[in-house]
Amino acid sequence: MTENSSPVETDVVIVGAGPVGLFAVFELGLLDLKCHLIDILDRAGGQCAELYPEKPIYDIPAWPEISGQGLTDRLMEQIAPFDPVFHFNRMVAAVEKQEDGSFIVTTDEDEKIHAKVVVIAAGGGSFQPKRPPVPGIEAYEDQSVFYSVRRMEEFRGHDILIVGGGDSALDWTLSLQPIANSVTLLHRRDAFRAAPDSVNKMKALVENGEMSLQLGQVTGLNGDDGQVTSANIKTNEGELTQIACTRVLPFFGLTMKLGPIADWGLNLEENLIPVDTEKFATSEPGIYAIGDINTYPGKLKLILSGFHEAALMAHAAKKHIAPDERIVFQYTTSSTSLQKKLGV
Repeated sequence: MTENSSPVETDVVIVGAGPVGLFAVFELGLLDLKCHLIDILDRAGGQCAELYPEKPIYDIPAWPEISGQGLTDRLMEQIAPFDPVFHFNRMVAAVEKQEDGSFIVTTDEDEKIHAKVVVIAAGGGSFQPKRPPVPGIEAYEDQSVFYSVRRMEEFRGHDILIVGGGDSALDWTLSLQPIANSVTLLHRRDAFRAAPDSVNKMKALVENGEMSLQLGQVTGLNGDDGQVTSANIKTNEGELTQIACTRVLPFFGLTMKLGPIADWGLNLEENLIPVDTEKFATSEPGIYAIGDINTYPGKLKLILSGFHEAALMAHAAKKHIAPDERIVFQYTTSSTSLQKKLGV
């Protein structure tokens, strides 16, 4: 887009294309509102797609088990009739309110979108894995050191060193052990922050000689041209040793950054956006917040809670955009007009 070109017109800009942002497209689409979505990642799905695309999720209604990528795929299929427009690898640089109450949303690529409503569904803001304090680790990243598992098959037959003691470290230890040549779990102490059942399963594998557990921390990596061959370890007894490995997975948690959202003039509470539970409106008329980015009394950070928030937000947004239009509440099971929109 050139500097003098007109902004793209739409009804709603959704900041964040995770599961909650995607379902918001569906709810807004039922009310004839068109959406553009902006996400810092290169694809839809948010944390589900970035951090655990193959990890099972067990608390999505009607799905006893579904992977993060599977959930994303189903949501993309569900919203396809509404033709949402995605802007990936983008961050919102500015949100400017216009005299008529609408907004000009500008991305970091200087793309401008004119919208009547802005919906923030950015999870915890922009997130990135915490890099462990290992000298020179950058040279191995995305070649033999990874902070997430997107495709398990890419780890088949490797000697894997997993570093950490939380749920992610234990979950991937158990998931990758059957397909790896070897797995070593390294943690700084013999106490874990993961689910007790996962810890017990891991210790059973260790007792059976099917994997290794080492207490200590990584002090360095060895290998050339981005390919790690071993890790230098300092044990809790102060001894220096090496662990042979061809893949390293450090799980040190995530760093959450609110980014430019912090400069949008919204009231913030510990880097979260307070909302009401009727409309999920922020302190700025026309801007709504749903999913993990918001806070209110009794808030539960669950995907299903975000789905509920998206439904109520959509009706509030419709009333904001068309205050004089009578909105008739309809069920998709019985409304022929809604079914026509869905192509069923």
